[in-house]
Amino acid sequence: MAATYIVGPSSSVAATAVLTTRTSRCPALPHLPPRLSSPSFRTSLKHSSVFETESRSFHQVQLRASSSDEPSIDAQEIYSDLKEKWDRVENKSTVLLYGGGAIVAVWLSSILVSAINAVPLLPKLMELVGLGYTGWFVYRYLLFKSSRKELAKDIEGLKKKIAGTEQI
Repeated sequence: MAATYIVGPSSSVAATAVLTTRTSRCPALPHLPPRLSSPSFRTSLKHSSVFETESRSFHQVQLRASSSDEPSIDAQEIYSDLKEKWDRVENKSTVLLYGGGAIVAVWLSSILVSAINAVPLLPKLMELVGLGYTGWFVYRYLLFKSSRKELAKDIEGLKKKIAGTEQI
């Protein structure tokens, strides 16, 4: 049994979901088909009425939400925007150098993390260090109202330094 439902006239979500339900004694456990290992077992399953009634107990419900105001992505517009921004860059070699450096840094950090992960006790130690630092950060910056305000002020100052609106 399949049914299509349109969810609300003002819905802006476009999605399709297929839900499969089964009525049985224990609905929390997934249905697993029997293991078909020998030819004689396969032929006995074809004539079994138990599997026929179980296959009838599956129902399929299809939900579909759609909207007329779906955003359209124009590749030409994105390309022209990127080209315009690239043309406005004065120091193209510096941008390429920083971009290449960032890619190399991510690659090297991946190698470092995989090397640390290969040492037997070091990953668990790093997890403990991470948990300790997280606990300290929560205690220092998130637990009390005054420290949350201090953290927000520090973040705003950092944003201004990065954007270049504040002098050092």
